[in-house]
Amino acid sequence: MGQVAANMKESPKNMATSIDIGASPEGVQSLALKRANRHGLIAGATGTGKTVTLQVLAEQFAAAGVNVFAADIKGDFSGCASTDTEPPGWAAARAAEINMPITPTAAPVTFWDVYGELGHPVRTTVTEMGPVLMGRVLEATDAQEGALTIAFRLADDWIKAGKNEGLLLDLNDLRALLTYLSENAEDIGKKYGLVTPQSISALQRKVLQLEMDGADRFFGEPAFKLEELLKPREDGKGTIHVLASERLVQSPRLYSAFLLWLMSELWEELPEVGDADKPKLVFFFDEAHLLFRDAPKELVNKVEQVVRLIRSKGVGIYFVTQSPTDIPELILSQLGNRFQHALRAYTPTDQKAVRAAAQSFRANENVDVAKEIQELGVGEALVSTLDEKGAPTPVARTKIRPPNSHVGPILLAERQTMMRANTAGRVYEKAVDRESAHEILSRRAEQLAREEAKEEEREAREKEANKSARSRSTDSRSSGGTTRSRSSGGSRTSPVERQTGRVASGMMNTLVREIMRGILGTPTRRRRR
Repeated sequence: MGQVAANMKESPKNMATSIDIGASPEGVQSLALKRANRHGLIAGATGTGKTVTLQVLAEQFAAAGVNVFAADIKGDFSGCASTDTEPPGWAAARAAEINMPITPTAAPVTFWDVYGELGHPVRTTVTEMGPVLMGRVLEATDAQEGALTIAFRLADDWIKAGKNEGLLLDLNDLRALLTYLSENAEDIGKKYGLVTPQSISALQRKVLQLEMDGADRFFGEPAFKLEELLKPREDGKGTIHVLASERLVQSPRLYSAFLLWLMSELWEELPEVGDADKPKLVFFFDEAHLLFRDAPKELVNKVEQVVRLIRSKGVGIYFVTQSPTDIPELILSQLGNRFQHALRAYTPTDQKAVRAAAQSFRANENVDVAKEIQELGVGEALVSTLDEKGAPTPVARTKIRPPNSHVGPILLAERQTMMRANTAGRVYEKAVDRESAHEILSRRAEQLAREEAKEEEREAREKEANKSARSRSTDSRSSGGTTRSRSSGGSRTSPVERQTGRVASGMMNTLVREIMRGILGTPTRRRRR
């Protein structure tokens, strides 16, 4: 916290009060830096120029000493790190048209990547992600979210008790804890609530799928430090932090959960600064509809709370999406700076979006918003920002100025050169795997298995010993009875007794034959003489 607070100090080297966005019939359209933390929206159909508007805003903020964080969905936002010797024809024509000359300049850029391929690795721990966002990443059902909440609560209680088995750093730790939960469900259920084997098994499968998708690289240490986003530069400029998201956005829930986690961490960790002359960080959330698609009400309420309160900590959040209707109304009402590119009204839903967008602007008698919003050309937008007093300016049809940096993706070799030059980012290159839940619970399970094996072996030896003892006792009794029979004088028979026995035996045999003959009806065989 102390380092974060230290990085929030004012830099006196750049005293700009606004940034220029473009030109309209009413004059130059600008954004007051003092009101930039009142958040914003960049909306418009595909191909209407949203990314260029984002790039213009980002490089203008950086030139004014404001740090920027932006997700690069298509890879072309990386161009802000480079410049062109000769601006492209369309850019030169637009600059001449609106009388805003291009000054070829590359912005200071740091590249980040959850997968560690197109930027320095970005990691966080499972504990810091929390059960709500982790449940969203795993696409958990209500029952599975309940099991996940119990697992996190158990881990928290272990940490409070000084037990490191509560450290959930990576997905191996989460898996180990879920296994422990399953094996001890009855005892844990008495204290925390019922946990079904089906929910645990489903979560285990989803964790495995997450690993197979490569997301295990995101969970672990060293964890990303927020100070990286707030570090000031000696030249007074801001740094643009670019999150390579071409691959990340293919896992929409992980993408949205990561950016939500980052916003939440900023809100929880940064100190209050009140109404500063300019924000310390501007956060661009591209493809913002992914954040709210299928999001539970609890999550939407959390985002609304963060958006509403984080401005007092010197952070502005700008959502980039196709239609204003992609953003819940409670959040949309918090976005004071609007940049609306063209919308297409081909369907009833599109027409509803146009009406909603038109009604959100402060009226201008010279602009028919509902009509012109469908007629805007590429690189044009309806713009309304907050002035110095915090009031929205009348909507103006604005031609956005061209960026001073390169438009389009940079070469991979150029990106890698910049990454090697960034010594601060290289700290995150090597993952660290310290002892945590996985190692401790695995060791405990192995020790328990060894003890059970020893107990089974001891019981087997005792059973074998008892069996041998019984066998010796039986042999001893049998041997003793034979000896007594042979040594007893009363057991010998006399000749008369032996003869009597033979006579009795013969009579019995005769009787048996007669009975059998009566039953079976068989003739008596004649004896041969």
